[in-house]
Amino acid sequence: MLLPLTELCALKKLEELDLHHNQFEGILPLCMDNMTSLRLLDISENQLNGNVSSYVVASPKSLEYIDFSYNQFQGRFSISLFANHSKLEVIRFINQNNKLEIETENSLGWAPLFQLKVLELSGCSLNNLSGNVPGFLLDQHELEVVNLSRNKLNGSIPNWLVENNTRLRILDLQNNSFVGHLHWQLYHHMHISWMDVSNNHLKGKLQEDIGRIFPNARYLNLSHNNFEGSLPSSINDMIYLEVLDFSFNNFSGEIPKELVTSCTLLQILNLGYNNLNGEIFLEQFKSPFFEFLQLNDNQFTSIASIPNTSSLLYIDISKNDILGTIPRWLGNMTSLWTLVMANNFFYDQIPCELSARGTIDFSHNLVSGSLPSCLNLPRLEHLYFPGNKLTGPIPKALFNFSSLLTLDIGGNNFSGSIPDEIRELYNLKVLLLGGNHFSGIISDQLCWLSIISIIDLSKNAFSGTIPRCFSNIYFGKISDANYSFLSRKIDPVWLGQGAYSYKGVLEKHVESYDSREYADIKVKVEFVTKYRSLSYEGYALEYMSGLDLSCNKLTGGIPQELGKISSLHAINLSYNELTGSIPKTFSNLFLLESLDLSHNSLSGEIPSSLIGLNFLEVFNVAYNNLSGKVPDFKAQFATFERSSYEGNLFLCGPPLQNSCAIVDTPAPTQPLVVSGNKWHEVDLVVFRTSFLVTYIIFFFSVVSILYIDPYWRQRCSNLIEDFLHFYNCVVFDTLRRLSNYLLH
Repeated sequence: MLLPLTELCALKKLEELDLHHNQFEGILPLCMDNMTSLRLLDISENQLNGNVSSYVVASPKSLEYIDFSYNQFQGRFSISLFANHSKLEVIRFINQNNKLEIETENSLGWAPLFQLKVLELSGCSLNNLSGNVPGFLLDQHELEVVNLSRNKLNGSIPNWLVENNTRLRILDLQNNSFVGHLHWQLYHHMHISWMDVSNNHLKGKLQEDIGRIFPNARYLNLSHNNFEGSLPSSINDMIYLEVLDFSFNNFSGEIPKELVTSCTLLQILNLGYNNLNGEIFLEQFKSPFFEFLQLNDNQFTSIASIPNTSSLLYIDISKNDILGTIPRWLGNMTSLWTLVMANNFFYDQIPCELSARGTIDFSHNLVSGSLPSCLNLPRLEHLYFPGNKLTGPIPKALFNFSSLLTLDIGGNNFSGSIPDEIRELYNLKVLLLGGNHFSGIISDQLCWLSIISIIDLSKNAFSGTIPRCFSNIYFGKISDANYSFLSRKIDPVWLGQGAYSYKGVLEKHVESYDSREYADIKVKVEFVTKYRSLSYEGYALEYMSGLDLSCNKLTGGIPQELGKISSLHAINLSYNELTGSIPKTFSNLFLLESLDLSHNSLSGEIPSSLIGLNFLEVFNVAYNNLSGKVPDFKAQFATFERSSYEGNLFLCGPPLQNSCAIVDTPAPTQPLVVSGNKWHEVDLVVFRTSFLVTYIIFFFSVVSILYIDPYWRQRCSNLIEDFLHFYNCVVFDTLRRLSNYLLH
């Protein structure tokens, strides 16, 4: 939709123009300087484009609030163009298209006439050449909101930025290249409620009195830096704290107990990816709003308890050194959505009290015994127990979890066959049973799982044939939002009405919130394809599909019907006892990226039509009984080396060394039988030439011997005479007897 340009320029007495969050396209009218009464201009969240500097020059000097965020503007301009806008309070340029560059430093120097309250220049390649914090901010003393995030600014964070602006409430400097230490002065930051310096290169220890420096902080994010040392106990002075994120640093020591007793409004605590140790000691947690706890990738050795709050939705204490049994009190978490305790040393058996509504992940522990039939998880969506020591059959009670989307119990010691009741998991999208001791046939009941995307039955002892009905499974061909792999969306953290409110007819609120780290709790699946184990999560998992039946005892031929599953990205049937030919229908698998049929007893030729698989990155038919010419050495097949075909003695053509035989005459030739029951035609030209040469060599060799050696010459003469004498006797004696017989 285009803006009504003529009509806008005619509104000379208009004071507030709010066009945000529409689908307006095109450019702004340059006649806007005629609107001499305009105080507020908000054109954010549209599709407007063009060089933004011309719009700034045309903007009326009466402006107090200007917001050009989230458009398609491009080019380079200087904030100094606003120098004479003496009434300006708000400048907002939040950019996402990476085509806009904003400079604040002028070689001639400039002093603004305005005193800003809000400055948001995010993702604008700010001062791209120097990387300096805007120098004009030295003259600003009334700032309440400063957002300079995602600009690659460097150097140290200037203390004067907050010391000069005692009303500052929001400071967002995330995703830059700031270095050095943080050192803040006491009593200068009483109003700061939101501070984010994450994703920089800051280092050193935090000030012990940081809690008293920011007593009104509600959101504090120092993640993805190089901070070290212990967590200051003064954090307990931040009694209004809602979000504390110190993840991806080098903090060490224990969690201060004051943190869990004083921060009664805390919603999100993320201390993951540090070097914290000791005991997880949180049973005295006082916050009734607590939703998110992440302590993964540390060195905790034990867990006393986790607060029994009705609001707790997410717990991740994976990748620690926790040793012991699985806590029974986890069953008291009635609202728990995600429980991740993977990569620890939990042992013993799984308790019946285990509870969660979205995800349970105990992968890669020491859990033993069998899956208890008393588990009651009717609303569970994702269950992970790979890499443990679980034994026995799959309990039929597990198939009562009809909401299950992911079932991963690979890498254990399960045995028995796949129960027919598995068809009850009709919502299942990922089934990983590889690396166990399952046996028997692959049940046709799997074909009832029609919306499944990934099946891994590898490294078991399955026998029989591959079910033809696998072609009834969609393998990711359809995508339904009801089966999303996003297990939970935790609400973003809001700061009410925000730090600044514009008092006009159209009352505007500048507010900050964060949902980056906490919005999408993504499901992760490990699947072996292209010879390596790859992790698929979130939306990437939605588009992955694969079938892995390798390392079993499957017999019979490869069903032609597999070629109908056009959505498959990976097929692995290697290390079985399959016979017959490679189905020509595989040429219909247009999305296929990996095909491994090696180490079987397949025969016949490789279908030349496979050359049309343009996405194929891995192709392996090694160690079979294939014969004939390999597909032409072009397109994707030009990338496959000899190892893809080795172990097939009667394959020929590039990249193999043995070339295929060429027949010059259409006349039929006598076939030659060779080992392995393979037939090849004799080249007559080669045969006749070799025979003639051999005859000539033999003849002249005999003549030479007789000429040189008289003894052998005499022997040869005697032999000829004896032969003639024998011939005469036989012939004449035979004729004499015949004539006598006829006369009588």
